[in-house]
Amino acid sequence: MDFRLSFGVLLMVFLCHMTSALEVPLDPKVLEGLPQPPTITLQSPKDYIFDPRENIVIHCEAKGKPHPSFSWTRNGTHFDVEKDPKVLMKPGSGTLVIDISGEKAEAYEGTYQCTAHNDHGTAVSNNIVIRQSRSPLWSKERIEAITVQMGVSLVLQCRPPAGLPPPVIFWMDNNFQRLPLDRRVSQALNGDLYFSNVLSEDTRNDYICYARFPHTQTIQQKQPISVTVLEMDTMNETVASLYNITKFSANPAGEYRPGFMTPLGDTSTEMVLRGETLELECIAEGLPTPEMSWQKDGGELPTSRVSFLNYKKTVKISDVSEADAGDYTCTATNRLGTVDHVIKVTVKAAPFWISAPRNLILAPNETGILTCRVNGDPKPEIRWFINGVPLENAPEDHTRKVDDDTVILSNVQSGSSAVYQCNASNEFGYLIANAFVSVLAEPPRVLTPPNQVYQVITNSPALLHCATFGSPIPTITWFKDSKISIKSGDSYVIHENGTLEINVAQSQNSGKYTCIATNNLGIKENHVFLEVKEPTRILKQPEYKVVQRGMSAIFECKVKHDPSLIPTMTWLKNNGKLPDDERCSTLTVWPKRKYELKSSCLPFARFEVDADSLTIKDVTDEDEGTYTCIMSTTLDRDSASAMLTVVEATPTPAIVYEKPDPPTDLELTDQTERSVRLTWIPGDEHNSPTQKFLIQFEDLLHQPNVWVNFTEVPGMSTTAHLDLSPYVYYSFRVLAKNQVGYSQPSQASRQYRTNPAAPDDNPSHVQGEGTEPGNLVISWRSLTGLQSNGPGLEYKVQWRQKDVDQEWSSRTVANASQLVVSGTPVFAPYEIKVQSLNDYGNGPEAEVIIGYSGEDLPLSAPDGVLVMVHNSTVAEVHWEPVSSHSIRGKLKGYKVYYRRERGLHEAEEEADQESQDQVLTFNGNLTEGHLPGLQPYSLYNLFIRVLNSKGEGPPSPDKQFETPEGVPGPPSFLQVNPGLDSLTLEWGPPLNNNGRLIGYTLRYQPANATIETGLVKIMDFPVNETTVTLDSLNSSVQYKFDLNAKTIKGAGPSITKEASTFMETTPTAPTAEVGKGPTDPTTPITQSPPLHKAPSVGPVFGTVNTSVSEEGAVISWEYFGHHKNIYVEYTVENSKEGWKKESVNSSHSHVLKGLKPGTSYRVRVVARDPAGPMLHSTNEEVVTVPAVPSRHVDIATQGWFIGLMCAIALLILVLLIVCFIKRNKGGKYPVKEKEEAHQDPEIQPMKEDDGTFGEYSDTEDHKPLKGSRTPSNGTVRRDESDDSLVDYGEGGDGQFNEDGSFIGQYSGKKEKDTHEGNESSEAPSPVNAMNSFV
Repeated sequence: MDFRLSFGVLLMVFLCHMTSALEVPLDPKVLEGLPQPPTITLQSPKDYIFDPRENIVIHCEAKGKPHPSFSWTRNGTHFDVEKDPKVLMKPGSGTLVIDISGEKAEAYEGTYQCTAHNDHGTAVSNNIVIRQSRSPLWSKERIEAITVQMGVSLVLQCRPPAGLPPPVIFWMDNNFQRLPLDRRVSQALNGDLYFSNVLSEDTRNDYICYARFPHTQTIQQKQPISVTVLEMDTMNETVASLYNITKFSANPAGEYRPGFMTPLGDTSTEMVLRGETLELECIAEGLPTPEMSWQKDGGELPTSRVSFLNYKKTVKISDVSEADAGDYTCTATNRLGTVDHVIKVTVKAAPFWISAPRNLILAPNETGILTCRVNGDPKPEIRWFINGVPLENAPEDHTRKVDDDTVILSNVQSGSSAVYQCNASNEFGYLIANAFVSVLAEPPRVLTPPNQVYQVITNSPALLHCATFGSPIPTITWFKDSKISIKSGDSYVIHENGTLEINVAQSQNSGKYTCIATNNLGIKENHVFLEVKEPTRILKQPEYKVVQRGMSAIFECKVKHDPSLIPTMTWLKNNGKLPDDERCSTLTVWPKRKYELKSSCLPFARFEVDADSLTIKDVTDEDEGTYTCIMSTTLDRDSASAMLTVVEATPTPAIVYEKPDPPTDLELTDQTERSVRLTWIPGDEHNSPTQKFLIQFEDLLHQPNVWVNFTEVPGMSTTAHLDLSPYVYYSFRVLAKNQVGYSQPSQASRQYRTNPAAPDDNPSHVQGEGTEPGNLVISWRSLTGLQSNGPGLEYKVQWRQKDVDQEWSSRTVANASQLVVSGTPVFAPYEIKVQSLNDYGNGPEAEVIIGYSGEDLPLSAPDGVLVMVHNSTVAEVHWEPVSSHSIRGKLKGYKVYYRRERGLHEAEEEADQESQDQVLTFNGNLTEGHLPGLQPYSLYNLFIRVLNSKGEGPPSPDKQFETPEGVPGPPSFLQVNPGLDSLTLEWGPPLNNNGRLIGYTLRYQPANATIETGLVKIMDFPVNETTVTLDSLNSSVQYKFDLNAKTIKGAGPSITKEASTFMETTPTAPTAEVGKGPTDPTTPITQSPPLHKAPSVGPVFGTVNTSVSEEGAVISWEYFGHHKNIYVEYTVENSKEGWKKESVNSSHSHVLKGLKPGTSYRVRVVARDPAGPMLHSTNEEVVTVPAVPSRHVDIATQGWFIGLMCAIALLILVLLIVCFIKRNKGGKYPVKEKEEAHQDPEIQPMKEDDGTFGEYSDTEDHKPLKGSRTPSNGTVRRDESDDSLVDYGEGGDGQFNEDGSFIGQYSGKKEKDTHEGNESSEAPSPVNAMNSFV
């Protein structure tokens, strides 16, 4: 028997251990994917008292997968919710809402229980007792007045009605003021009012007891009680009976010993339930008022749970346990004596949990156990249910065994999931717990977030979590850096929940950790990272300061911390904050190992917190104290303190600024293969803050005694993280710099050697490009000495033709930066890799780049050449691209060669032999382009070549195209031969006709100093006419001529010439000098045509004309050559002076200014090439400048004369109109019949009765009206004559009859009916005005 018991105990312990580790995961993402029996998550309390004015809400919420359905029982029977219209069940929930408005609420009182069900089981709620809140009325009773003797005790009974829940009792007077309570007067727990002794001031007639019912929020009051306190020196029982004295004392005026008013007797009993609050009360009488005290026999009152109320008349102990049972003694004491009362307290217990059953997740064929450990007094009875059905009524299951408070489930199978209920009850209450058993087969899941980073400080413990879930329970194993298996030992501890603990973390513990969860259904791994940080420590602590009043105090606090952590500096004064009204706080952050200061200062802040110092400005006596700097990170902190003493101010010595002292105590920490941390202590700044630190290094292996600048750090930093290269023997030193300059270098640090290693980098700028057909040149930028990382640096060069199935070719070279590969196809793509290597291994895998072998000239020419001519100067050419294999190189573009063969008006034998090819290059893979700048009416020849980096390919077949006609160029020359009152013009055809000429247009007008002053006259000439003589011109007048040629496309640009007619003088000698004319210097002097028409020396020059104007000698010539450098040369006649020259470029005329009056000059025109020798020259012409130039004024061109003539003409016109009207007064002018079918009135004749009036026309002759003056522009102004076009046209302002005939405009008097019917709104014409005047 003992053996069986021991075996059973061992089995229970084994099973409990086996199932205790498998728990339901809390991660909702995991729960969503798991089938789960129902679990009650929310329910109403067991005792639910409702307010009848509100709806009844009975909560029942549950979760499960799938979501459960709900049902209810009431008083042990099924409650059909759907049949009661007053009851509503919330959707997706089991919560009931009962509408009791208009119903008897008592009908819904009872005991309710909720059931949640899904495919995997059924869970049940507690039994919820629903009761209505009640506030009954006070029972009627007769209240008699009370008369008592002063000094005796008194009890005023309340006896409130029993409510649900019980009411709250308080005493007030008629004014609703609470009655004062004190040591003498108190309210008992049952609501009665106790007087330990009464006084005369207790006399009143409004002692009222109130009862407040909390659920209904109603207050009821008892009838007032009247109390009278009598003061009698002597009173016997007879007198007392007469006054109805209810309490009589043998010694009414004297003091007496204490006695208990409640509870009565020497002892009493009290029972309380475990977990509830114990309230004990003792109220005593006596005079003087007794003092109360409490004690527990055999122990002390639990100070943490005990409280004394009502002046220690009540003791309250919360959360009662069995240890609180025993005898409690209350003692009442005054100076006359002491009295005790013993309350015997017993503690009973409703059922309470020792171990409630827990949900189980089992894998198939596993064994699990449910335990329902409860306790209570008396001992609870335990009953088991499955899915709400008692186990004894459930189908028998041989895998299930029940042993009192334990259910053992052996060899569970899929589909056996269920919800078990444990019900424990005794006379004081019950407990119900649901625990589901879910049979699952789930592969492992890791619930710890992936790639989580844990940070700890060196020498502190580290915990790396690996929370998992799976069925069966996964086995956890740990690896470091994916290689080293971790076992529990001195350094590591693997806990049952999978957490890995490192007792003392060191820098070598940093790295990547992998936890692997495994069961028979799969494997899952998760990676976490551990970073072991350097501790924060203060390198330079603040020092004791003695500062004069009014000066500044600076406390330095230089720290060293892990560079990856963000520190925060905090300063305290006397362990409190710095004064808020005078503080300037600076948040100090080190992003990327650099300081960043973010300040928030008041305008006149005296306390400035910097990165590593505290500055107190304008120190006062109140600033004395202890100042503490605290450097905190997210993981640790360090602090240091110093005192400040303020003394009387003394004269301040002059401040001396010097270079800083060199840093000291260089220390190398955090040493790794490729990095080290350098820390130092700054030297004295000598009144100038340090701006930065310069770190230098010496390579004792490769360059001894040579210090190289390594890096710079801000002046507030005292540490730097240095990234190192392999295969270097480092020594470091630090220099500080302030405004004055650099300090001396610090002492060198100890030597730190890095081991050789394989290269970290491959060569850069790798490219492959052939230099000639059949080769490939692979080049790269070699690594530096520091990049080599070790001895024996070489380069492994690999190549293979792209898109060809072949192996890599390889060659290793040293001390070179290129490799030439021969025998390659023309312009073939190659994949190229260049990898560095040394004696310690290869560098990283090289990146593949694409290069090309050497190019050759293209093989083919573009096909499909097509030319589209847009206009006379622009054409668009298209071609088909050349195939890539024919290009044999990198396509650079296409070259279009085109040349003008001849003009279309020229014969083939007249083709331009000197025309050169024009070339346009179109870059890239373009297949079209525009040819600008073409010459109109020409024949062009075109071909195209493809271009690569090597050169051009063969030409395409010639393509000819023609340009259409355009406007011609200017006439080749314009020559003006002057006469006395005529000018003879000769011109040559344009050098570029650009089409078939159809004629010439000449425009000329008088001009004065190039300013046009007269009417422009236009003359057209046929193409075969190249000369014209203009007669009847004013003598001595300057004229401006514009001549242009025309084709069917329009007129071309003009050639401009200015010339003057002869002066009216007689020559004095048969020489080139014309003679002396009037004294007007503005009149040009022109030589006689026969004298200046000398033939030109060469064929490129034509006629040369000379004249003299007020500006100088005017030279004009004809030129047919192609030279661009043309000069006019001149020298004084019969002198030995050299020729002077003035450049005229492409012009055909020039003015020689600054000549001496009365001097004759020899002039010639010369065409030179840029080299200098003369090519062509005209004959020399002699030009004489008059000594006293005459000034002849043409009065016809003067403004005042023109104005006077216009005024006279206007006056004559007005007089003529007046005479004309007077002559025809009373008459009427007929108009042609109906205006002869609406012909233009401008060309219709107007006749008078007695003859012809004259014609009015606007032809090119510009003939004036008879008897009137025509303005210079050939038009007739409306204000000058009333014979206007609008008076005769269809839309004018004239007046007409209904048939359209003109009303007598010129009649002296209008017809009456006409005047009335056809009044015009326009202003009257001058004729009408004159009619009115006459």
